[in-house]
Formats: sequence, structure tokens, C-alpha cells
Amino acid sequence: AFALGIGLGFQEIANNFVSGLILLFERPIRSGDFVTVGDVEGFVRRISIRATEIETLDNQNVLVPNSELVSGRVTNWVLRDPHGRIRLHVGVAYGSDVETVRDIMQDVACQHPEVITDGRAPAPRALFMGFGDSSLDFELRCRINRIDRRFAVCSDLNFAIDAAFRAAGITIPFPQRDLHIVSYPEPTAAQPKEPEATEAQRPRIPHPE
Repeated sequence: AFALGIGLGFQEIANNFVSGLILLFERPIRSGDFVTVGDVEGFVRRISIRATEIETLDNQNVLVPNSELVSGRVTNWVLRDPHGRIRLHVGVAYGSDVETVRDIMQDVACQHPEVITDGRAPAPRALFMGFGDSSLDFELRCRINRIDRRFAVCSDLNFAIDAAFRAAGITIPFPQRDLHIVSYPEPTAAQPKEPEATEAQRPRIPHPE
């Protein structure tokens, strides 16, 4: 049992060692890359023989075994270039001028310094996606210079779109629910029962002879 445990332990170590060599020679990820491994997302800080150190956006250093990086699904956001596309979902009230909504969203995106507008990528575009339960659904698609800053860029665009909509008098609705109250009549009081006849009040039936 002791030898079997040691063998299984060395098997895992050997697996991570070989995976580390694969990462160092093939270089599917490099130090400084922004990656997503399972539920871990952050920057690659160091690749060693046994594990890879990933620093999350919360400044937490997570050691991921190299075997997970080789055999699992890994998203490298900056493998070829640091550019990436973001999508913002915005709903406006029914009756709004949809062409004005489209123009405002595209203008707001073009004014952000992180959004690519020099022809290296498709220009920002606002799409009318459909008719929702409470709103007209739009989606803003644009490409930014650094995909690792997508959260900050999305926040900036949301602030700017909200301010532009307020200035133009465009309303962002909230879900509406109809409440139907059904009232039932109160039950009537039970009728009082007639008192049973006593032995003296019961009619006498003649006994047959």
C-alpha cells in the first residue's frame, strides 16, 4: 500500500512535470497573459515545472497544476493580440425613437479612448435585437485595445449611455408586473339545527296485537 501510494504520487508529479515542459516549449501561455482557467481568471505571473502562478483581479495568487493547463480548457485572451470585443445589452421603453437610440450608443462608444475606431477593427455598432417583455432590446458591440480592461470599459460606457439617454429624454424601463386580487364572498353562518324531539314528544306507534 505504501509503495502504491508513492507510485500514484510520483505519477501526478510526473504528469505536472511533463505538462510544465510542454508549456515552456510550446508557449500556449506566457508570463503576462490574461487567461481564464475554470473559475480562475487573471494574469500569468510565473510558469514553473509543477504549477503556474496566476494573479487574479483581486490580487490573489493561485497556483494551478500544469496538467490542468495542458489537458483542460484554457482561454488566453491575449494569445495573438490584446484586442477583444465587448457587448453591452441595453433596453429602452416602447415608443422610443430607435434610430436616435442607435446613434447615441454608437457615438458614445466612438468617444471612448479604449474603443478601436481607426480601422484596425470593425467600427462600434448598435444592433436592434428584438422586442422584450418590457423594453426594446439593443446590443452595443465594439472592440477595445485591451480586453483585460473590459470591465472598466463596460462601466464607463454604461455611465455615458445612461447620461446621454437622460439628456435625450429616452427612458430605460424596469420590468412591470400586474397584480390581480380576487375577492371571494364570506361564507354565510350555518343554519341552527332544530332540537331533537324528546321521548315524551315523539309520537306513539300502536303495537300490533
